[in-house]
Amino acid sequence: MEVVFKSLELEDLKSTIDLCNLCFNETTEYEYAKKVFLETRNDPNNIYINGIINGEVVAHAKMTIIKTMYKPMATYAILNHVCVNPNFRRHGLATHLLDVLFKVAKDNNCECIELWSKNFRTAAHSCYKRYGFELEETGFFSKEVK
Repeated sequence: MEVVFKSLELEDLKSTIDLCNLCFNETTEYEYAKKVFLETRNDPNNIYINGIINGEVVAHAKMTIIKTMYKPMATYAILNHVCVNPNFRRHGLATHLLDVLFKVAKDNNCECIELWSKNFRTAAHSCYKRYGFELEETGFFSKEVK
């Protein structure tokens, strides 16, 4: 099974959104995703990576590069929407995807990578721990902006 990892392209956007909706129990609408993607696709700090097998999007991740003026943080990356199609799991695709993302982070002089993962994704958490991510003893707070 040969996977090709590449930047998200507009022609793969619909299948990428379908994959994320499946993996994260979301309801992102294609037109909304297309609008945001077109607005951000030329921003070098917003990186969307897809894994493709035989023309099918089977893996995806979003990386945001954050440059700060604070020495302890310096430049770092945040990952979200890291996913593999359930029919293609247990073949090392997530590990290969993380390898690609770490190369991108290194090329962007990131000090570290942080990632967001919902509590129900316990299998993904095991994958991240095997890869070397450590669960921080911090809280992730969220509040809607109205």
